[in-house]
Order: sequence, then structure tokens, then C-alpha cells
Amino acid sequence: MRLVQIANSSRRAVAIVEEPQLALLREVDSMLALAQRAIAKGGGLSAEANALRSGETLSYDAVGNGQSEWKLLTPVDWPGVPERVQVSGTGLTHLGSARNRQAMHGPAQPQEMTDSMRMFEWGREQGRPADGKVGIAPEWFYKGDGAMIQAPFGHLPIPGYAEDGGEEAEVAAVYLTGEDGTPWRIGMAAGNEFSDHVFERRNYLNLAGSKLRMCGLGPELVVNPSFDDVPGSVRILREGRVLWEKSIRTGERNMCHSLANIEHHHFKFAAHRQPNRLHVHFLGADCLSFGEGVRLENGDTTEIQFEGFGRALRNTIAKEDAIAAPLRVRAME
Repeated sequence: MRLVQIANSSRRAVAIVEEPQLALLREVDSMLALAQRAIAKGGGLSAEANALRSGETLSYDAVGNGQSEWKLLTPVDWPGVPERVQVSGTGLTHLGSARNRQAMHGPAQPQEMTDSMRMFEWGREQGRPADGKVGIAPEWFYKGDGAMIQAPFGHLPIPGYAEDGGEEAEVAAVYLTGEDGTPWRIGMAAGNEFSDHVFERRNYLNLAGSKLRMCGLGPELVVNPSFDDVPGSVRILREGRVLWEKSIRTGERNMCHSLANIEHHHFKFAAHRQPNRLHVHFLGADCLSFGEGVRLENGDTTEIQFEGFGRALRNTIAKEDAIAAPLRVRAME
């Protein structure tokens, strides 16, 4: 099942995607409310959505093309309280990501392995443990709270303090912790885990800061999708023309860490199992345009689509003016 969140000037809604229509639900106005109801009844999200069909439908094309009073929202949020959403990710999960990272940090000496490649090799050796076993921890990074998630067609800013901004086409898994702290995976969505690769390239220790950027998500949340082998595509458009495009693949068959291992190492932390929290966790990229010499500019459009994950995620790059003066902190007296 594929779901979207939409809104007009007076109301929000959740809808089931039934191409070319959107079937609106009653009694819930957010994916969060739908998931909470499903957890209270045992975890059947698709069944709960089907039970709440209102009979009202909309044209998906009209909503997606801006010809309706309704617009697409991010596929999940915590309305009015973005602090209850944690956005994070796991890197060095795909072979392509290791290649890009190795190239980004410069050529190593013939007998030398970079820390990035060493970590990737650990993942290949110990990232897919047998059932009941714990594998090695993958790379982990924090992106921010729910305010960092941009809706489809929204702007992804290159901040005035940033050295660059570049797309990372990924699938993100979405989780809700229940009243007892149990993590529930409510679905997955296409995502653009936007990062500052120039800043990161200066030194691997800049990775954490390079990830503190807005990201794109959606437009659809897919409930319990197949995540074995997922083909996709990513394009960069400049002035309406394709500047760069690539076929990509994600899914466990293309990764050195299993989804179960990634989830264990995310939720092993008690802080990540606080009741009533949403988690959006990016699962890694196969390739990125920066690795092939592309630098995004103001007005460029990124387009990301994965088979089985619905319509493409599109966002526009918005380069902000450079910061001219340092930010000042006021001391209390």
C-alpha cells in the first residue's frame, strides 16, 4: 500500500494512492494518527487505512501538478511538534557509496586503506549476521529534527555557510516508537539525503557537519515494501534540460549491511526508543552526481524515483547568500 499526506487551506488528510486517484481517509489527518491507531490495534497499518476509506477521491495528477487546492506534504511528520521527529542515516552501505567516498577523500598510497574503505570492508565482512546474531555497527549520522524534511517540490537550500550542496538518492525507513518504546517500521519512502560534499572532502571528520542540511522525502510512504533489489534513477535538470542522470540500485542485495542490522544498531540506544517519537532513517546511496564532477546550482531540480515507491521526488535547489558576518551569542547578565 502507498500513502500520501496532503493539505489545502483549511484541512489536512491522508490518502491511499490508487493511480490515477487518491482515496481520502476519514477520522485521521496525519500519517502519525493512522500509525498510532494501527499500533493500538496490533500493527495492521494497511488494514486500518482500508477501514477508514471515506469514499472521497482526488485526481493525483491535479494535486501533483499544482492544479488542485490540495498540495502534497512530506509523507510523515508530527504536526506542530517537529522536535518529536529525528532524522538520521547510515552511510557506507552500498558499494557505490564506498567508491564515491574513497574518491572524495583523495587517492590513497598503494598499500594504504582509508578509514572509509576500512569501515566499508568491516561491513562486507560482518554487516549481514545470521538470524539471532549481532553484526558490526555501520556508520551513523544525525541530520536534525522534523523541520529539516522538505516536502516534494519544495526547495533544498544551500545555506550561506555551506561550501556546496549535493543530492544523495536514497530510500529512507520511517519508524514510530509505541507507548512502550517498541520501534515499529511504518514504511519506507524515496528520499534525497542532501549533503555538503565539498566540506566533507576537506576532512572525513567534517562528515557530521556536512549532514546538517535539509533533505527531501516522498511523495509517498510505502507500507512494507519489498527491499531486496530496488532499481531506480536520479536526474539533475538545469533550465529544464537533463544535466546528469544515472540508473541506481538499492535494497539489501546491493548493500553490505542488512536492514535488520541497521535497525538493531539504531534502536539499541535507549534514547532512540523513547515512547512516541518518529524516526526517519536514510539507508545509504548507490551514487551521487558530485562523484562525477557535477556541482549543483541555484534553480537546478533533483528528480529521484525508485521502482515500487510511487511517483518521483522532485526538489529545487535554492542557493542562499553567503554569510557576511559571524553570528553573535548574547550573554545573560
